[in-house]
Amino acid sequence: MSSISNKFLGKFRSKIFKNSFWGLLGNLVGNIFLSLFYVLIARHYSVEDFGQYIIANSLYQMIVAFSAMGLGHWFIREVVTVKDKNDLVAKFLKMQTYFGVFFFIVSLILSLLLYKDSTVRILSLLFAFNIILDNIIYSIKNVNIAEFAQKKTVTVMSIEAFSKFTIACLLFLYPFSIIILALLLVIIRFVTLNLFLKIGAAEGIMFVGFWKAEVPWSYVKNILLKYWPFAVIGSTFVIYWRSATLIISKMLPLEDVAHYENSFKIFSLAQMVPVVVTATILPKLVELYKENDMTLLKKTYSSIFLLCGIYGLGAFTFTYSFADILVPWIFGEKYALSAVYTKEMFFTMLIFPTSLLQANMLIAMKLEKLDMWFNINSVIINTLICIVGLTLVKSLSIVNYGILCSFVVFHLSQDIVLLKRKIISLEHILGFIIISLILVLGYMYLSTSINNYVLFPLFWILFGIVYVGIKKSFLKQ
Repeated sequence: MSSISNKFLGKFRSKIFKNSFWGLLGNLVGNIFLSLFYVLIARHYSVEDFGQYIIANSLYQMIVAFSAMGLGHWFIREVVTVKDKNDLVAKFLKMQTYFGVFFFIVSLILSLLLYKDSTVRILSLLFAFNIILDNIIYSIKNVNIAEFAQKKTVTVMSIEAFSKFTIACLLFLYPFSIIILALLLVIIRFVTLNLFLKIGAAEGIMFVGFWKAEVPWSYVKNILLKYWPFAVIGSTFVIYWRSATLIISKMLPLEDVAHYENSFKIFSLAQMVPVVVTATILPKLVELYKENDMTLLKKTYSSIFLLCGIYGLGAFTFTYSFADILVPWIFGEKYALSAVYTKEMFFTMLIFPTSLLQANMLIAMKLEKLDMWFNINSVIINTLICIVGLTLVKSLSIVNYGILCSFVVFHLSQDIVLLKRKIISLEHILGFIIISLILVLGYMYLSTSINNYVLFPLFWILFGIVYVGIKKSFLKQ
C-alpha cells in the first residue's frame, strides 16, 4: 500500500510541478512586459497625461479586485466534484459576465461622482469596459487551474503581454493620445478573450457558446447567499495591503509611503510562487478530501507544506542577505532605506506560503467561513497595531511588525482548526515553530560575522543535505 501511495504521490508532484511551472512562467512573462510597458508610457506621455491614466487605472484596479466576488476558489472546488463540468463552466462564465456588467456600471457611476476631468472620465469608461472582459478571462483561468492546463493560459497571456509592450514601443514611432492608448488596450483585451475562447480551453472543456447557458437570477442569488464568504475573503486581501498605504500616508512622512510601496513590490514578486502553487494544489486537496482518503491527503499536504516552508525560508534568507545591494540597484540610491523595510517585511514571508496552503486546505474542507473570519481578524489586528503603534512611535517598522503579528495569529488560528480536524498534529505545529525560530535566529546571528556571499550558499548547501535525509525518511513511512 505504501509503495502505491508513494507512486501516486510522485505522479501528483510531477503534475503539480508542471502546472505550477506554467503558472509561474506566465506571471513572470506578464510582469516583465507590463513593467516595460509602464516605463515606456511614463517616458512618452507628459506628467499630466500619465497622471490621468494612473488615476483612471487605479479606480479600475480597485473595482476589478471585487468584481469576481472571490468565487474562483469555490469554482475550483466544485468543478473537481461535478459530473457535467461543461455545464458548470458555462454557468460560471455567464455568472461572471453578469458580475462584470454590474461592476462596469458601478465603475461608471464612481468615475462620474469622483472626477470632473473629462479625460479621466473617458479613460475610466474604457477601463470599465475591461471589467466585463476581465471577469470572463478570470473564469477561464480558474478552469485551467482546476484542469491542470495552465500552459494554455500562459500561451494566451504571453501574447497579450507582448502585444501591450509592442503598442508602447509604437508610441515612439507613431505618437498617439493617451485615450487612443486606452482604447487599444481594450481591443487587445477583447482579442485575448477571443483567443481564450478559441484555443485556451482545457481538454474536454468547451468555452464557446457559454452565453447560451441558462443562469436565472435565482441561481446567482443562491450562489451568492451560500458562498458569500469567498467574496469577503477576496476583498479582505485587497483591504489588508491597501489600508496600510492609507494609514502610512496619514500618519508618516510621504517618503515612507514610497518605502512601503517599494518593499511591497518586491514582496509581491516573491508572493507569485506560493500563490500559484497553492492554487494549483487546491483541486487535488478537494478530490482527496471528498474521497475521504485521509492517509494520502495528509501525506500530500505535509509534502507541499514542507516545500512551502522551505520556499519561505529561502525567500527570507536571500532578501536578508542581499536587499541592501539589490533594492538601491532596482529603485535608485535615494531609496536605499527601503532595503531595511524590505527585510522587515520579509519576516512575514516565513509563514505566508504555509498560510496560503492552510487557507486552501480549509476551503477544500468547506470551512471557508472560518477562513473568512480569520482574514477579517487579521485585517483588524494589523489595522489596530498600525494605528496605535504609529501614534506612539513614528516608524514604518511598526507597519511591518503589524503585518507579521497579524499573520502569526492568522497561521495559528488555522493550525488550531487543522489540529482539531486531525489533518496535522501538535508535533507538526511545534516542529514548524521551533525549527523556523532556530534557523532564522541562527542565520541572523551568523550574518553578523560571516560574509553574506559565503553564508547564503553555505547555509543552503548544508540545509539541502539535511533535507535529502529527511525526504528519504519521509518517503519510507
